[in-house]
Amino acid sequence: MVRRRLGPAMIEFRSVTKQFPDGTVAVDSFDLVIPPRKTTVLVGSSGCGKTTLLRMINRMIDPTSGSILIDGEDTSGLAPVKLRRRIGYVMQNSGLLPHRKVIDNVATVPILNGVPKKDARARALELLDTVGLDRSLASKYPRQLSGGQQQRVGVARGLAADPNILLMDEPFGAVDPIVRAELQQETIRLQEGLGKTVVFVTHDIDEAFLLGHQVVILQKGGHIAQVGSPAEILANPANDFVASFVGADRGKRVLRIERVDGRDVVVDENGTPTGVLQP
Repeated sequence: MVRRRLGPAMIEFRSVTKQFPDGTVAVDSFDLVIPPRKTTVLVGSSGCGKTTLLRMINRMIDPTSGSILIDGEDTSGLAPVKLRRRIGYVMQNSGLLPHRKVIDNVATVPILNGVPKKDARARALELLDTVGLDRSLASKYPRQLSGGQQQRVGVARGLAADPNILLMDEPFGAVDPIVRAELQQETIRLQEGLGKTVVFVTHDIDEAFLLGHQVVILQKGGHIAQVGSPAEILANPANDFVASFVGADRGKRVLRIERVDGRDVVVDENGTPTGVLQP
């Protein structure tokens, strides 16, 4: 099956504002460039506008003013449904259709895009492999899967139309910590292997630092407190808010090395061992 490739998928916000009918300003004059084929994480507390920003990319929400461009093309001139079908979207609790089998959940968007059902189902089986699921699950219904398996199916569905952009809205917030760690590593592996432009929303700074090439720390109203790589933010927090948010002001991010039985052990500010340095 030949799959059409889109552009490199750079996303640009230009002076984007979103005011809801009740007067709430969720995002105020927001500017950001999201580089292609990297993971950008929007992180902040509830009410900072991160999910609103994410949903404006695929026009689930339209901005009140300003522009959002994908590879230089203003999305306001694109039909919302067609735009959404070329952008992958993964949400918390997977959002799977409960009455459809796993294989048909994954194949939904390609079929809507005109791919023959046989080809779409074959692609769906390939994607189960890609996200680390056994093909035997293809004939199951979502209720027969664990939470972690459902989230993997959600990721497979997000990838089914071979989009260059994958939006992920707190996708691992509802699973237990062990499964969450597995899914985080799976996301890193997928991004490295497939080269998608990933925009990931979370309230967890540790998750943001683990996944993000570019991390955007947001304050209320979608105001950017700092943008940078995890290393840049840790090395030079822009202000007291950022220092507090990442834990730098409490010494949370300060590590030191102690020699124990001939090995270099990394300990935190409380003296708790966190790892061993490899020679």
